[in-house]
Amino acid sequence: MIKVENLTKKFVRYSNKKDKEEFYADKGISFEANDGEIIGILGPNGAGKTTLLRMIAGILEPTEGNVLFDNLNYKENEIEIKQNIAYLSGNTKLYDTLSTYELLKMCADIYNVPNEKAETRIKELADVLNMKEFLYNKIANLSTGQTQRVNIARCLLHDPKYYILDEATTGLDIISSQIILNFIKEEKNKGKTILYSTHYMEEAENICDRVIMINKGQIINSGTPEKIKQDTKTTNLRDAFFALIGTEGRFFYPKNGIRGRTAHIKINKIEE
Repeated sequence: MIKVENLTKKFVRYSNKKDKEEFYADKGISFEANDGEIIGILGPNGAGKTTLLRMIAGILEPTEGNVLFDNLNYKENEIEIKQNIAYLSGNTKLYDTLSTYELLKMCADIYNVPNEKAETRIKELADVLNMKEFLYNKIANLSTGQTQRVNIARCLLHDPKYYILDEATTGLDIISSQIILNFIKEEKNKGKTILYSTHYMEEAENICDRVIMINKGQIINSGTPEKIKQDTKTTNLRDAFFALIGTEGRFFYPKNGIRGRTAHIKINKIEE
């Protein structure tokens, strides 16, 4: 189980040399994710999803709040916790001169997975993520969807308990997306605890047991997809989201999930 308690992250930004402004990427976020459960972290780009997941994964230190993994905290159990986390970032770059196999073998060595177990695990992941046909191809020659499957596989070689996945299917074709979504469902059935960030509402409605809707760094609703639709008297999570925030987001979060025009503010520096 993952327990998030009042997670808050404050930054300082400078729009020019003189103007200084404090702002919250996330503020007072609390929830629990149980074993064998997929929790969707939903919201438009810029809502605070990535910052939240980075704090939960122990990559970014919160300004306030705490995260517990089966009642263990980072302060006293950081290594043990991180050894059981798979964290997928939305902008991770891979060594494209390596083959898929070479990269996965390298990651297995980093995780200290014994050689025989690593070979077995690579074969398992190649099977469930449909990577057999490009297992020995250079990453530079792979499609976007194939590369993302390799990216997910490299996070899972040590067979972790907690999955923290940030925009796992963004920009992928329907076949690659479905392979990844099916895999996530299978891992849930094995008892994994999965946090799944996305701005694709239909995707979340398909795979998530519960969802947490975030806008401007704060939770605006949470519960099962059915509960949220009932609360908002809507028939899908997209309409539910707009019902919760009003019409302000419709221009910036259109039907295809891609943001439209935003105001351009020159930001020279952002500090914690």
